[in-house]
Amino acid sequence: MAAQNHLQITIPKENQVPEEEFDYSQRAQWLRAAVLGANDGLVSIASLMMGVGAVQENVKTMILTGSAGSFAGACSMAIGEFVSVYSQLDIERAQMKRDKATRGQNREHQEGNKEQLPNPFQAAVASSVAFSLGAIVPILAAALIENHELRLAVIVAAVSLALVAFGGIGSFLGRSPMVKSCARVLIGGWMAMAITFGLTKLIGSTGLEI
Repeated sequence: MAAQNHLQITIPKENQVPEEEFDYSQRAQWLRAAVLGANDGLVSIASLMMGVGAVQENVKTMILTGSAGSFAGACSMAIGEFVSVYSQLDIERAQMKRDKATRGQNREHQEGNKEQLPNPFQAAVASSVAFSLGAIVPILAAALIENHELRLAVIVAAVSLALVAFGGIGSFLGRSPMVKSCARVLIGGWMAMAITFGLTKLIGSTGLEI
């Protein structure tokens, strides 16, 4: 029996285009502001309410204080982020002009650099909205519990879960280590709440009036 020769021909796909890698540095421009705003809203408002709860058991006082702090904090975050990112934008634009004057750049390279510049309005909105969303967590947790001691415990538990969630979301979107991101955010939040609660409790126990 004659041997059979098998000939395999591979036809290259002309239309096959290599998948482009996503530039996560562009996503980080607004992701940083959003994660920072959410964490700040959680920790700041929770710490504020925990501080009030250290010397005042009235739930209405805690909620009103948290709501006022939420509105003021959201406005402050938006303004601060806008000013900060706009300053960064001015510095990077000035650097681009210096590079163009000294070394020279082609038009395509200039357009690519402009697309990577931070957007102050985007960062301000992301930070403000994220702060408000984060601040809602301790306010809702306090509103649902009548017992004072249980209310404080629920606030800590709810904020802790939210901190882990925000840390995980930021890690997922930015493709950074999940465990380190969640642990860093959680431990930082615990420290802020503990310090605020302890100092307020100490001031209240000494009978000092501010």
